[in-house]
Amino acid sequence: MSFLKKTLASFGIGSAKVDTVLQQNVLFPGQPVELKIFVYGGGTEQDIDNIDVDLCCQYVAEEAVERGSHGGDSMRTRRVKRPYVLGHWQLPYAFTIHPGETREFDVSIEVPWNTPVTVGESKVWLETGLDISHAIDPTDKDMLTVRPDPLTEGVFSALEAQGLRIRQVECEETKGFSLPFVQEFEFVPTTGPYHGRWRELEIVANRTSEELELWLEVDRNKSGMKGMMASLLGGGKLKRHMLLSSQLTSEQAGQQVLEYLETHC
Repeated sequence: MSFLKKTLASFGIGSAKVDTVLQQNVLFPGQPVELKIFVYGGGTEQDIDNIDVDLCCQYVAEEAVERGSHGGDSMRTRRVKRPYVLGHWQLPYAFTIHPGETREFDVSIEVPWNTPVTVGESKVWLETGLDISHAIDPTDKDMLTVRPDPLTEGVFSALEAQGLRIRQVECEETKGFSLPFVQEFEFVPTTGPYHGRWRELEIVANRTSEELELWLEVDRNKSGMKGMMASLLGGGKLKRHMLLSSQLTSEQAGQQVLEYLETHC
């Protein structure tokens, strides 16, 4: 029976299980996320070599692909989604889990400043995995809710008060930042002073502990400018750029952005 249980456990049947429980419902960039990891013993004793926890997201990149011998140009590009690990935690020791036993671990992972806000197509999740000797490794995946930091929240609230609404949000690949992508927010004026003046407003934010850096572009043309922000950021061509000190309140940050837009856009 013991041999049968071990054989089944090696295929994931009756093996140890892992479950991650968050201590808060909402995450904020720049703050840690506290969680508990529960490991439940299966039908037989098993050696756990490691516990890994990854804070993950995904972004869109352009990938070169061959068009084929009859397609004219030999190369073209396509948009693909790529995963990215924002933060990582690992148990510094191995242990043995016995049948019916429950082990509990307290974990803290720092949420990086530029963790994507979970709106639109932007997703953030936790992946927890057990590294079990001679067995299929069980995993647990938990989708997360990430809200903007106070400065960014102040900017978005000020824009919303002026009748601007978020239409699209996407994480796109770029260079020159702490992460291999930026999150682009596309706003459209539905009411208020910008309705009829602007077609859309695109914003890219880069947050550190000292400041909030913003790139802004207003489109007054009917043709639109999808993807413009991420491509121009790499070339350093954007002219509408501003810095907000972390010492500002959220209300002050929002007011400064509105004044800047009124003056420069």
